[in-house]
Amino acid sequence: MSYCGVKTEERLEYSQLLDEYLLGCKTEQRIGLEYERIPVSKFGNNVVPYEGEFGVCELLREFAKSDNWDYILDGEEIIGLKKLHDTITLEPGCQFELSLEPKETVHELKNRVEEIDRALKPILEEFEIKLLNLGVSPKTTYKNIKLIPKKRYHVMANYLWGILSDVMMRETAGIQVGIDYKSEEDAMKKFRLANLMMPFVTAMCANSKIRGGVDTGYKSFRALAWLNTDNERCGFATQFNRNMCFKDYVNLLLETPMIFINREDKVVNLNGRMTFKQFMDSGYEGFIPTLSDWKLHTNLYFPDVRLRNFIEIRNHDCVGGGLEYSIPALYKGIMYSKSALEEVEELLNRYTANEIKELRYNVARSAVHAKIGKFPILNICKELAEIAFYTLKTSGEGEEDYLMPLIEMLKRGKCPCEEG
Repeated sequence: MSYCGVKTEERLEYSQLLDEYLLGCKTEQRIGLEYERIPVSKFGNNVVPYEGEFGVCELLREFAKSDNWDYILDGEEIIGLKKLHDTITLEPGCQFELSLEPKETVHELKNRVEEIDRALKPILEEFEIKLLNLGVSPKTTYKNIKLIPKKRYHVMANYLWGILSDVMMRETAGIQVGIDYKSEEDAMKKFRLANLMMPFVTAMCANSKIRGGVDTGYKSFRALAWLNTDNERCGFATQFNRNMCFKDYVNLLLETPMIFINREDKVVNLNGRMTFKQFMDSGYEGFIPTLSDWKLHTNLYFPDVRLRNFIEIRNHDCVGGGLEYSIPALYKGIMYSKSALEEVEELLNRYTANEIKELRYNVARSAVHAKIGKFPILNICKELAEIAFYTLKTSGEGEEDYLMPLIEMLKRGKCPCEEG
């Protein structure tokens, strides 16, 4: 279909909304990793700006030349790099996000991260930049961090209404893990359990207590920022119902307000004036819904665990010291083992949905020292790590070693920001 020589998409039909999730069913059991870090000046720990002779844009340009990466552009602006199935993209405040092609083992993920870091090292040294493994910028706050020139980010910054949405966008960095599923039943079981696990794993990864040079009183200020970003599109995308299906998730998305759509490289700002269901039924100012609109809308939905053609588990502070590999190892050990899934379900089913939701607030402040009801969560965190450890050990591939930094830290009764 075309209009005045411009190719346009067909109108989206309700029957298409489930397609991405149904087509996501696969036989593989891979692990995906998205790894964000904060670029700061080597000597002052100030966040490095996008512009300038030694800014992040020029760093990307030099790295692309040196290691044969292609540009990712927004208009004429460089907003990232790609090489085969791996990307380096910039989050709103210049945070580096390394997104890797899913791998079968954590060994492969680690090897690829280290390979890219080795190639980056001389460019970072030339620019006197270091990449911090922290969940929030320790010195520079959002008032002194300009958004990169990506149109989507500027629209989002104007829309997101939470009191800490600017902190989330410009200051924070996290780690996300992708998990495959074989069927709708498999997907929704893993989705439910990943949501139940999420506050506990957020606690294990809490690494953002220092912000603006001071102790915030929170172990994970990043988790607090997400709690205060946009309650209509953040948090839990589930009521922990065992009968939840793909259609239920789609219905949540249909009832979520829209931020914007794209037409011919221009942003059409809806600013929350209608839900996607209303857009499906009535259109907007002559625009009809398309598949691209739906995909954009699903990507502008930010729950702690997001359903895509894989399960994206999101709410972990950026960590280092080997813990960055403990996170994918933890999920691999649990999500790809029937017995481990059953153990985790038995462990966490004793808690109500309200207790899990309340815990999300408590771990932002107290991390592994938080309580669920009257009980400390530290022992539950230890049990989750041990379940994953023994599953991985049984597989015989040595991936249980990646859990040792996490297990040893939990034995000390600490979270990353307390390790000093």
